[in-house]
Amino acid sequence: MPDLTGFQRDVLFVIAATEPVKGTKIKAEVEDYYGVEVNHGRLYPNLDELADSGLIEKGERDKRTNEYSLTGRREALLAQRQEWEAERFGEVTA
Repeated sequence: MPDLTGFQRDVLFVIAATEPVKGTKIKAEVEDYYGVEVNHGRLYPNLDELADSGLIEKGERDKRTNEYSLTGRREALLAQRQEWEAERFGEVTA
């Protein structure tokens, strides 16, 4: 996960929660989390980069709509990331 941007990591978590998922759903979920509009010029190049690197699979739902899902490799890395965060969060005191 260290080679990913925070945005790409967040996109992966959205895909993991609802896969397979359309790009418009990913966009809406990330916008809801960030509280700002995410334009197509930011989202889709990142999705293409994640697909080109083998972290997600890009499939065709119909002629106009793509859908995205995680590869097995990415599922394992997301689980490792969650464990790492949980360990760090457990060390934080209020």
